[in-house]
Order: sequence, then structure tokens, then C-alpha cells
Amino acid sequence: MKKVVISLLFIILGMLLVWVLFEPKIAPYYMQLTQTRVGLQEDLQPKEQKGAHFVGSAQCKKCHDEKYHDWKQSMHSKMIQDVRKDPKAVVADFSKLPADADFRREEVVYTIGGKFKQRYMIPAVINGKQDFRLGNYQWNTQTGKWQHFKPWKYWYHDAYPHDNRRFPTSNTCDGCHFNGYMATEKRIEPSIACENCHGPGSVHVEKPHSPVYKASLHDPIRTNEICLQCHMRNRDKRLEKDPDIHDLWMKAKDYPAGYEAGRPLIRYKMAAPFIYGQETKEFWPNGAAKKNRTQGNEFVRDAMYQHGITCINCHDPHKLTNTAQKPEGNKACMKCHSFDSIIGPHQPSLEAHTHHKPGSKGSRCIECHMPKTGRHTGKSPLTVRSHMFRFVSPAETKALGMPPETNACYACHKDKTLDELQQDLAQWGEQTWPSQEVLSHFILENKVKP
Repeated sequence: MKKVVISLLFIILGMLLVWVLFEPKIAPYYMQLTQTRVGLQEDLQPKEQKGAHFVGSAQCKKCHDEKYHDWKQSMHSKMIQDVRKDPKAVVADFSKLPADADFRREEVVYTIGGKFKQRYMIPAVINGKQDFRLGNYQWNTQTGKWQHFKPWKYWYHDAYPHDNRRFPTSNTCDGCHFNGYMATEKRIEPSIACENCHGPGSVHVEKPHSPVYKASLHDPIRTNEICLQCHMRNRDKRLEKDPDIHDLWMKAKDYPAGYEAGRPLIRYKMAAPFIYGQETKEFWPNGAAKKNRTQGNEFVRDAMYQHGITCINCHDPHKLTNTAQKPEGNKACMKCHSFDSIIGPHQPSLEAHTHHKPGSKGSRCIECHMPKTGRHTGKSPLTVRSHMFRFVSPAETKALGMPPETNACYACHKDKTLDELQQDLAQWGEQTWPSQEVLSHFILENKVKP
């Protein structure tokens, strides 16, 4: 009996030793990663919140001052700004507005964006109701120039007149940019605010013990839906039953109409379609982003999403930390990953993993796993980082006919061809079997029998 007890103690100590040595970083996320998966159809919104209405972020400030302060400094609070209250919200040089612009500075009521580009909302009567429309020019913050803007040119180009003066923001921009509009069609507050992520708060304001939706307490797959409601390119959900876009004339919605935080997003949102090997206006043939706001489309196809990693593991939703302009660097990734650990990197050091010097650009995780593949406008530089996370080899980029500059290796080594860069990988011992997806594409393109 004594020997059995001693043996069990050694086994337990051995298991603890393995845990300490190999899982020191992923361990804190154990509860999250093993959270029960409830499926995409279950309604997770608290019963007490049903029937509540939107009250605006000022009501939240009374008890959550710190969170409110952090959010107020973030871009989410500034995605739509009332220029009548804050004229400084306008970042464009209106003295250089082209002569054929169909709006003037004094007509603008709201700005949309400002970090990468800024668009302008002007009051208009559309479909017999008071609404807003967008000006025919947008300011490209990255180039410092005015740029012609045709808001009907996206997937809904057959659902609206090709005239921006008859193009309502109520069906396109307002659902994501105005607090409460997605669910109620009422502009409760000009910002992406607390209730966009936590649901309507009237009951909680009256009875603080009554819960609002808190995504992090639930299935991690579902946690991401708070971000995916807007950070995933979509189609009008009604197209699933009736794929004729003409039937949605002047009615097509570019956001999941009716959705509230906690409700099953899949009932309200249809993701933009993508088939590997086929390039679209939104995605390169490998699925990487061509545009902004496609993070969700990429991430849901990634292994980290499938295993329970969430958007908020990398981004503080209140402060909006670790952004494209201010990335946190390798420490953001190394919160979970560590050398020679079960989840890798499977080399003993950074230099052994990247084959670049530790302090160089080539040893930054995001340069290889989140290369810049997309643009905020057609005339913007490549600044939108991919959220696929897997390394895309030069061979795959070439096989799919993608622009070389979207490849992580070529982005730094433009003096080499994709073939030469692939040879470098082979010399490092980093060459892998061609992915089944690349092989399938080759078979289809060349009509070769497998």
C-alpha cells in the first residue's frame, strides 16, 4: 500500500512538473479554452435584459467611470462625431475640396472615421423619411488627399441608385456606428458605445444587480460575436432565402439588423462568401483581407478561433489596445506562446524560429503571421493586417496569383522573387508539404486528374 501511495505521489509530482515546464503561459486560459461550447443558435442574453431599452453611455458612467474614461479615449467613441458639437472632429482640408463635390463643410452634421479615412454625413430625405446621405468625396487620412467616393459600389450595387444623394446611411453605416440603431433603428448615441457590446441597459440602470450581457462569461466561440457583428464583412441575411438582390431595392442592410448583444448572431448575419482559390472584392484567393473590417471573416477560419481564443485575448475592448498603429509587439503573442512549448514555437529561441536577428523586423510575430494584405480604400497603402495568423509561403502566394507585396517575405525582401524566397525557406528546413488547398487549386486550374 505504501509503495502504491509513493508511486501515485511521484506521478502527481511528475504531472505538476510537466505542467510547470511546458504550460506556464497557456495555463491561465485553461478555464476559457475548456468552456462548454453551446452552439451558434442559443440565445445567451440574460432573461432580465429582455425588453430593456437603450439608454446611452452617460448612464453607464455613473457607476463605471474608469471603463467609461478608457472607452472615451478610444476610437470606438469617435467613429461618428457631431461636428456641431466638436468642429475639430473634421480632419479633412476643406479648402482643397474638389469643385464637383456635392456637399460643403457647413452641410456636414456627422463625420465617420478619421483614423484612416473620413466620410461625411449630410441630412437628406430618402424614401420619404428624414435620413442622412454621404458626400461624393472622402478624405484619405493616409495620403492627405480627397478621394472620390461611390458608396453604392459594394455588394449592394444592384440594390441602390448609383447616386450617393439617394443612398441612405440608415441601411448601411448607422447600424454599426450609432449605439442602438442596429436593433431599434433609432440613433440613440453617435458612437460605438457600451450597449453595442453589452446590450440595452435600462433595466440594469434601474436595478444594478440585474445583469447585462458580458461576453467573456460564455462560450469563447460566442464571445467573438460581439466583435463579429461589425468586424465581419457580410450580406443581408434575407439573401439566404431569396438570393435576388433586386428584391431588396432600397432596403438592403449592410449590418445584422435586429441583433442585440447576447442574441445568436448567426440568425441575423450572413458572412460574406468566400471559396479558397477564388478572389473577390473583399478577399484574396487564400482568404486574406483585401479591405478593412474583415478581421472576423479571416479569424473564424483560424485554428485559434476553433480552439477558443477570442478577440479580447489580444485587444482590450475598452481601451482598444494593441492596434495597427500601436501594436504591442511580440509580448502580445508570447502571453500564450513560448519556445519549445506544446503550442510552440517549436524551437529553442526566437532567432531559431524566425531565422532573423532578434531585434529585427523579421523577428516580429505580426510581420510573418499578420502581414499587411489590405487597404482602407483603393488608393490607400497596404496597412490592413491579416487576421488569418497562419504563415503564407511565397509558393502559395505565387500559386494563387496574388500580388507579391501581400506576402510576408516579399514585403521586406523586394529584391528577391517569390521563387528565391521559397528557396530560402527550403534551405532553412522550413519547407512543408504543399497544402491540400493549394494542390486542389492547381488541379482545378490545370484540369489535372488527382
